[in-house]
Amino acid sequence: PQATVTALIWTHSYYIQTFSFQKENCRPDGRELSEFRTTTLNIGPITTADGSALVKVGNTTVICGVKAELANPTVETPGKGYIVPNVDLPPLCSSRFRPGPPGEQAQAASQFIADVIESSEVIQTEDLCIERGKLCWVLYCDMICLDYDGNVLDACVIALLAALKNTQLPEVTINKETSAPEVNLERRHGLHIHKHPVGASFCVFDDSILIVDPTAEEESLSTAHLTVVTDEEDRLCSVHKPGGTSLSGEKLQECISRATVRQREIQELIDKVIHSVKTAH
Repeated sequence: PQATVTALIWTHSYYIQTFSFQKENCRPDGRELSEFRTTTLNIGPITTADGSALVKVGNTTVICGVKAELANPTVETPGKGYIVPNVDLPPLCSSRFRPGPPGEQAQAASQFIADVIESSEVIQTEDLCIERGKLCWVLYCDMICLDYDGNVLDACVIALLAALKNTQLPEVTINKETSAPEVNLERRHGLHIHKHPVGASFCVFDDSILIVDPTAEEESLSTAHLTVVTDEEDRLCSVHKPGGTSLSGEKLQECISRATVRQREIQELIDKVIHSVKTAH
């Protein structure tokens, strides 16, 4: 424990020296303060899922699988299907997570993803309805972190968006005589993606310095976290700030501006990878 405390004190003083006093605009991993880590994407890695994607943001790795099931629409929304997201942060991705039921961070991440799906309208849930009041699709979107090194929310949003764009649903018809659904696995169609939300996460360091795409170490030393989600029309879909020190309007605007640039970069990356997968087939 003593060694850990000493290491933390040393690390914190190193960050203070790097960020505050020297103002070098450089971080321990060589990145500038406003620079994201290298982001890579693999689409369709889970052949048993209806859609999937694997994302790496630096060392942080998240895989998302989409499984579609037939269900009855709810009484309140007879003309809509629904999307059920879940974020899993298992012990295998970091020693900070314990076995057992989902921890606080995993629950908060799942709720954040659910909020982004709803506020961004990435998919219109009406599109998931097969027959009003009788049959609809439920999309179970499971995101599992395989390696945790900070900024898991950005990786989850990218993995979800890429997996949804990769999802192929089988054709379903309802038999007029028996009223039973008939699924044709040979004929599939993609989802209609209405919006392309992308997140950009920031940490406030020493109450004044803003850094983008924090590592796990940077997160642990920061005084506040912030995630901004925007779409291709520069519309603000979500601002997620779980406590911490306050942020000026000017700094928030800076985050939104950086998020809109990030959105374009990621949408371009997803489209490029999808195109390369299609041409390979």
